[in-house]
Amino acid sequence: MSLLRPAPLRSLCAALIAMLCLAPQAQARCNGQNLLAEMDAADSAAVAAATAAQPFATGNLWQASKEGQHAITLLGTYHMADPRHDAVVARIAPLIAEASALLVEAGPEEERALKRDIAADPSLLFLTDGASLMEQMPPEEWAQISAAMAARNIPAFMGAKMRPWYLATMLAIAPCDMAEVAAGKGLDHRVMDLATDAGKPIRALEPHTTLFGIFETLTPDQQLDMLRSSMLMEDRIADYANTLAEGYFNEDSRRIWEYLRVMAQDFPGYTPERVDAEFAMMEEVLMSRRNQAWIPVIEAAAAEGPVFVAFGALHLAGEKGVLNLLAQDGWQVERLPLLP
Repeated sequence: MSLLRPAPLRSLCAALIAMLCLAPQAQARCNGQNLLAEMDAADSAAVAAATAAQPFATGNLWQASKEGQHAITLLGTYHMADPRHDAVVARIAPLIAEASALLVEAGPEEERALKRDIAADPSLLFLTDGASLMEQMPPEEWAQISAAMAARNIPAFMGAKMRPWYLATMLAIAPCDMAEVAAGKGLDHRVMDLATDAGKPIRALEPHTTLFGIFETLTPDQQLDMLRSSMLMEDRIADYANTLAEGYFNEDSRRIWEYLRVMAQDFPGYTPERVDAEFAMMEEVLMSRRNQAWIPVIEAAAAEGPVFVAFGALHLAGEKGVLNLLAQDGWQVERLPLLP
């Protein structure tokens, strides 16, 4: 479940890696299996039905129009570097050139502010008092987490002092993706490079402190549960990473969310009821609330001129996805071809 992490968390991970000189291991980009191909017929049908039930379930590039308003072009992004982004960048370059501004989850100013905040206040990410994680967890659980950290070149003494939610986001990154996170050249950054080259202003959809606020609402026990849940995927983390990438480039990211919801029912200690409750909570706090907060920001920018908006692809679809929220506000939403 922790595989699906929003872009600012990538920025946090990259900031910490850079600030603390954690040298990511030189490993190849993840080339695991696509887990969707391994589903049996019943699970495949369940995932397909759940995906089809969501508004705007497929597609990465969209345009919203409204009488008397400037157009809004929306791109769902994938936050890892990938050579397949080259074709996407070529497709969207003229669209950004025509826009008056680019809106992203976290722009250059927000990324700099994140680094300043972390440097000024280590307690944002680290346990600066009280028991370490090693002391809070049973030895067998800490041994598993320590092995996962070692695979990512994270020193155990450092991980033991990380806040549980932050260590969980680090461990949600496959070892074979750590170098990509440190490089920070996923599609979001390439989109920002296009805007900079075209002389377009880059604005943020939300304050850089948004995700800190989200995780501050979790109790210590909930944060530890988040860390434990990250280990449920560890044995096939490269497969999950590849499945997510394939879902994105097939313009079918919502299907990965629904796949994880179905597969999580087989995790130890999970029931359908627990899965539904946890996924509903995650979708609400990590996506829906943020989507709703973004709409007035997007519409205000569009009042000034045509605008290009880029954010994680999982924010597009769903009842409270950005596209449906715009449609409910009177915008006509049309899918655009992303690639030939």
